[in-house]
Amino acid sequence: MSGQNTVTPSAEGIAAAVRASKGRGLPPVHLWNPEFCGDLDMRIARDGTWFYLGTPIGRFELVRLFSSILKLEGGKYFLVTPVEKVGITVDDAPFVAVDFEATGTGADQVLQFTTQVDDMVTAGPDNPIRVVRDEETGEPSPYVMVRAGLEALIDRKSFYRLVDLGVHHEGWFGLWSLGQFFRVIPSSELEGV
Repeated sequence: MSGQNTVTPSAEGIAAAVRASKGRGLPPVHLWNPEFCGDLDMRIARDGTWFYLGTPIGRFELVRLFSSILKLEGGKYFLVTPVEKVGITVDDAPFVAVDFEATGTGADQVLQFTTQVDDMVTAGPDNPIRVVRDEETGEPSPYVMVRAGLEALIDRKSFYRLVDLGVHHEGWFGLWSLGQFFRVIPSSELEGV
């Protein structure tokens, strides 16, 4: 990544983030507004793999820690601690929903997703599902909101399973979760398929 500074989060900053979240879930990154320290040669690939200096990060615990201090501001992604903020690159979405559980049926259905870093999120009004279709191919890319503007791309196997749970409602084929209907595709586009 040309033109970027090579910056690494300091041990002090990461330790402060861990202390801030100890026993209370995720760190309160929404409260942290430190000075920008530069861009880091860190990238999250479309498949959810984290890379540092072009090499995949193999330690799950480290990836999970970094994912807990991820913040989206002005369309850009940052790792944030109480004392520093560094920019990173995200190819698509920072998370990938790799599995889900469905309970109930119809409007009473609840869809709970698990991400590649073991975050759990229940689709609903605060965590919507959206589907973007490629303008050229029409291929769908489904997403679920994880937190604070950070989405998970729903992986292909999970999306195929979701389609099996889909229903038609008010001219749309889609999914129910927590009483909310999420549109996937107009019903008219499925006729004759």
